[in-house]
Amino acid sequence: MKNIHFDNTKNPIWIAVLIISLIFIIIGTFEIFEFQNPKTNKIITVTGFLLQLIFYSRFLWHKHYFQWNKKGTYFRINSWVGKSIKFNKIKSTVLNDQYLVITKKNGSKINVDLTNIEKSDAQKLNKIIVSNTVDNPAYY
Repeated sequence: MKNIHFDNTKNPIWIAVLIISLIFIIIGTFEIFEFQNPKTNKIITVTGFLLQLIFYSRFLWHKHYFQWNKKGTYFRINSWVGKSIKFNKIKSTVLNDQYLVITKKNGSKINVDLTNIEKSDAQKLNKIIVSNTVDNPAYY
């Protein structure tokens, strides 16, 4: 059985990496500090962009990935193509052994294939979606 990698976007470590990368890009691009070696600013800029690359490539590191914040979710489970859903568009979810069926308010359904996924991870996935859908003020 495979595990799902859960990633809440409020993780302080990743927020710090993003802020540091932006600082590096600004310092390197606008040459705020003078260095003896003129290539130092370019190295700082490249380091900032590499940190950005690491930050935005996180969903490619895991085959089963679920990322969320208070507005919506992005997930890629048993697929190479990800799906993004806003929580205020979700009407209901049904979890069974093989699938998580997400029904949107417009009537369309999204079937998430959960074969070979740990049951505890499938339940956690459903719990996160349901709790954010119910807690969402736009839901009412």
